[in-house]
Amino acid sequence: MNILLLGANGQLGRSFLEHGGLAERGILSAATRDGSRFDGKPAEVADLSQADALHDLLDRLQPRVIVNAAAYTAVDRAESEEALATRINGDAVGELGTWAAVHDALVIHYSTDYVFNGNADIPYPTDAPTAPIGAYGRSKLAGELALQRSGAKHLLLRTAWVYAPHGHNFLRTMLRLAAEREEIRIVADQHGSPTDTTLIVRATLAALDKWLDADPMQRDQMNGTHHLVASGSTTWHGFADAIMREATAHGLLARMPRLIPITTAEFPTPARRPAWSVLDNTGFQRQFGYSLPDWRQGLNHIIKALVPKTC
Repeated sequence: MNILLLGANGQLGRSFLEHGGLAERGILSAATRDGSRFDGKPAEVADLSQADALHDLLDRLQPRVIVNAAAYTAVDRAESEEALATRINGDAVGELGTWAAVHDALVIHYSTDYVFNGNADIPYPTDAPTAPIGAYGRSKLAGELALQRSGAKHLLLRTAWVYAPHGHNFLRTMLRLAAEREEIRIVADQHGSPTDTTLIVRATLAALDKWLDADPMQRDQMNGTHHLVASGSTTWHGFADAIMREATAHGLLARMPRLIPITTAEFPTPARRPAWSVLDNTGFQRQFGYSLPDWRQGLNHIIKALVPKTC
């Protein structure tokens, strides 16, 4: 079985490669935007902004499973580059789906809590009305709709507040600021579920295995949208506090800085963020028989991964 991983240098793509689970399930081809890979190993070129090159790659590799971990993720910059964000997050996803529908392939694609407006006060179910409030969210919703319309077999996995021990993310930013400052101001009125890439990788592989083992009728029930996030929720301030406490306990920080809770209005950004980004993940757990633990468990795992190994 040929498997294609798009976005191999991103947070999630790199986590897939380091985990090794995709390579254990088939002949894996990893692709990046420029053909270079973080670990120096060979990679295909897959720039989702270039439609013709993407089609040529799919025709040549003939994947049975396409894992799309590539995305335009610069939320603030998307406000001034919405056409590019929509090309990568929207149009390209539809093209993957169109190819997959013709070639009987499965598309695993990741979307975001930003497709919702954030006005809720209970976890969003998968069928909640979408209403993105920014360009990034609109581009991701365009990808969802294009994949659904393509007719391809697909697992559309919405996630949120993603972080890893590598790449650009909130956890790494907090650790850097903690080493530089005595005091950090953190937004305390946005709510979500911090989700580490290790959990996303393991849960995705569990879902893929169940899909591959299922009969056609069971697959039809699995196809569609699922929420793949850690359980529980917090605010950015609460997440930062947990990061500092874990990092201090494991020796990554010599001391905890003082965290000052602030409102979203006190930290203006070009793009509006949803105030409520908590997604209901019970459907995923029930459908695929895979437990999604509390977000604190993932944080502990990632912090431990950052502790320098001793001989």
